[in-house]
Amino acid sequence: MPRFFFDTFDGNELVSDEAGLELESVEIAKAEAQKRLPEMATDALPDGNHRTFVVNVRDQAGKVTVRMALSLVIEEGAVDDQPAN
Repeated sequence: MPRFFFDTFDGNELVSDEAGLELESVEIAKAEAQKRLPEMATDALPDGNHRTFVVNVRDQAGKVTVRMALSLVIEEGAVDDQPAN
């Protein structure tokens, strides 16, 4: 069974996965990466108004096979989606 590694970046810190997980396919690795993104966003709230969280999935050869990102944007003040009259 292939091993996949999940490197994460929260806008400040890059964490390389040295252990990895044995998973049946890239599709299952993709689903695992997708689960990690919201967890990262709750653990590392932004200091400013924007932060992008990234998970890179590497295969056993070290090649990135999937890159997934989640952006958190905070809008302040009079935020309104309606155009002004």
